[in-house]
Formats: sequence, C-alpha cells, structure tokens
Amino acid sequence: MPKRERSLQSIPRDDDRPAEPTANDLLALVARGDEAAFERLYDHVSGSVFGLIRRVVRDQAQSEEVFQEVMLEVWRTATRFDPGKGSANTWILTLTHRRAVDRVRSAQAATHREEHVARLDTTRPFDEVSEQVDGRLEQRQVRRCLGNLTDLQRESVLLAYYQGYSYPEVASLLGLPLGTVKTRMRDGLIRLRDCMGVTG
Repeated sequence: MPKRERSLQSIPRDDDRPAEPTANDLLALVARGDEAAFERLYDHVSGSVFGLIRRVVRDQAQSEEVFQEVMLEVWRTATRFDPGKGSANTWILTLTHRRAVDRVRSAQAATHREEHVARLDTTRPFDEVSEQVDGRLEQRQVRRCLGNLTDLQRESVLLAYYQGYSYPEVASLLGLPLGTVKTRMRDGLIRLRDCMGVTG
C-alpha cells in the first residue's frame, strides 16, 4: 500500500479535542492508501450501504456479496471521488445503488434465460407465438420510449413499475424528497404515454 501522506491525527482539532473526521476526510485518506482510514470509513458507512443494498437486492446472501464488492470498489476507486461534485456519503451510496441494481438485473436476466430455454422444450400454438411477438414489439417500444426520459424520470419509473417499489421507497433509494419523486414520476409517465400513443 502507498505510504500515508497524512494521518488521522493530523486532522485539525478544536478546543484541544480530536476532531471527528468526516466521510470526506476519511475518503481522501483512503485515496492515499490509508488502511486505518478505510477501517474508520467502513464503520461509518457500512450500515447505510448494506441497508440500501438489502432494499434493492432483497436476498441476504446476495446482499452480503454485493456489500463486499462495493467496499472493495470504494478502496480501489477512492481516487475518483471529487468533493466538488458532492459528499463522500453520496458518492458511496450512488456507487452502491448502481452495483445493487446491476446485481438485480443480472439475476433477472439469468431467470429469463432459464425460462426461455424451458419454453423451447414445449410446442406452442400459433396464437401464443403471435402474442409473444406482439409482446416483444411492445417491449422494444417501451425501451425506446424510456430512452426519451431524463435519467431521474427513467430511474424512478423503472424502480416503481418494474421492481415494485412504492413512491416512498423510490424516494429513499434515490435520496430525494417524496414530492420530487412523485413529480418526476408523473412527468415521466406522461411522456411515456405520449411516446407510445396511448390515449385516454
């Protein structure tokens, strides 16, 4: 590991008492290879990181795996953190959410592949095949229309309508006020409806 250029003891003190380092302080030290700072940061963020993963992934064993992946990524990529763009906590939770969603999507893709293979073993009537073709065309249209939404609108809609989260849960996952999420969701659904030509 690189030599420590700064120690936890060098953080400024007030009233002759050691200042409690912030997550930003700790992450800056982690970026320099400070293992003690990483241990402190781990203790500081582990509860919120694991809680977020658990809400997204649901499965305990997979949540633990994703947690370890996230903390390893924090150690490896701490140098990419830019305090000018937000706090260390926000940076870590954004990274956490991305990892957790990736795991869910990966698991869903594996399930879909298995279901597809199972369906290939059966003979399906024409109507069922036709219905599936229509369904795939609609899915393509939905994906195309989702691409027209803002990142926040798209993420809100995907979490609520494809992963089953309530509005308060979506707000918690994205770290946004409930009213903001509801507004973005409403606007996103209006744009989706218009894109798909749904009337009424």
